[in-house]
Amino acid sequence: MGKIFYIMGKSASGKDTLYKCLMEKYEDRLKNIIGYTTRPIREGEKDGVEYFFTTEDVVKKLDEEGKIIELREYQTMVGPWKYFTANDGQIDLEKNDYLLIGTLQSYLSMREYFGQEYLIPIYIELDDGKRLTRALNREKNQKKPNYAELCRRYLADDADFSEEKLLEAGITRRFENDNLEDTIHSISEYMNL
Repeated sequence: MGKIFYIMGKSASGKDTLYKCLMEKYEDRLKNIIGYTTRPIREGEKDGVEYFFTTEDVVKKLDEEGKIIELREYQTMVGPWKYFTANDGQIDLEKNDYLLIGTLQSYLSMREYFGQEYLIPIYIELDDGKRLTRALNREKNQKKPNYAELCRRYLADDADFSEEKLLEAGITRRFENDNLEDTIHSISEYMNL
């Protein structure tokens, strides 16, 4: 049976970079799961690559069809944004292993849906100052930087990834992302691929 290796961590901890590196390194052994979001597409993103960028109508239709595995809604500075994973035929644990990025909340929902034995958590950590610097640099490169939303996400992470919540979820193994090569090596050993 396959596994879902689930990368999570606070914003700007390097999850996307690690995901891309691991997918490239294990392209013959890992499949990706493309999530859905109603948030606007960022510069440099492509529909169907980072996410399926969708509408509220599609969310409603998938929900009515019972195809939403997990859904999170965030009240952002520009209105509500939804992120979700759908049972849309992408996941076949009989045949494949997968790599996915998400939040602690989405990890728990996926674990409940598929079973604990199929979900392998990969929690990424990085010093808060370094994360904030990365987040600011990324936001500066957007056509319309939204610093208020950056701050909301940054502050929300403290509650979303509190020590209490991590312990309740059984997250004990952590990967410090100070050095990309070292982090990829540590995660690769942990994944045992």
